[in-house]
Amino acid sequence: MAAILPYYRSVNRDFTLLHGNCMWLLNQFDFKFDMIFADPPYFLSNDGISFQSGKIVSVNKGEWDKGKSTDEINDFNMRWLSACRDKLKDNGTIWISGTYHNIFSVATALKSLGYKILNVVTWAKTNPPPNISCRYFTYSTEFVIWARKSPKVPHRFNYELMKLLNDGKQMTDVWRLPAIARWEKSCGKHPTQKPLALLTRIILASTDENNWILDPFAGSSTTGIAACLTGRRYLGIEKEKEFVVISKNRRIELDDINKWTEYRSRIKDIGKSCQLEVPGIASEPSIAYDLPF
Repeated sequence: MAAILPYYRSVNRDFTLLHGNCMWLLNQFDFKFDMIFADPPYFLSNDGISFQSGKIVSVNKGEWDKGKSTDEINDFNMRWLSACRDKLKDNGTIWISGTYHNIFSVATALKSLGYKILNVVTWAKTNPPPNISCRYFTYSTEFVIWARKSPKVPHRFNYELMKLLNDGKQMTDVWRLPAIARWEKSCGKHPTQKPLALLTRIILASTDENNWILDPFAGSSTTGIAACLTGRRYLGIEKEKEFVVISKNRRIELDDINKWTEYRSRIKDIGKSCQLEVPGIASEPSIAYDLPF
């Protein structure tokens, strides 16, 4: 196997970035992760328009998001989900975000590959952009499929923590969370960046402190920032150079303990967990040395 040289690794080694194609890189090392989060292309860049921050904008995100045929989308999802399954521990779980453009293909691929789908979480955005055509209902939701690697091996679910975060009631599969806030774009903008509130909840629900998390489509590494803020460890893979640079700068920000503390204070689930004195939330940045490169 080819030697892997990380594009960036944090000083305490809790955050590692690889620059390249995840399909190739995932086959170059042998390491098992506790959890995977993936925000793959939705394939919705079709020269349409949308509304963002008070302005009409193009829906086109980049060449990586250009529309494809149904067969091409299905083949793409089968290939990356197969590669990711090999990188999960037997009790590991995977979360995949999407809209109707790709989520049905993802679900079909998961079942074909032997994953067991646990939930389909509906992320109901509390501040969605308006529908400028006035010909449809306003698009205000995305979906996140949660699946485990094996139908027969029990998965990790921090049920009591999720219940505590939901004021003592069972948490449902509808999460009302805001879209990305301006303070989360301090190092640059990614066109499909997810909010830290969403990734933090996903990580707290299905991992423990010091667990390893993989994101094969890292983007601006919201997954990695949420992992660091909660004491987990992260490997991100990103193909686009401009987004790897943003990711690196976002992690460097957290080397300032004041910034690390500020970001934690802005995320409701972290603040609530600390007030409740729930175990599993790191009180200081973690240290990690386990990756094979």
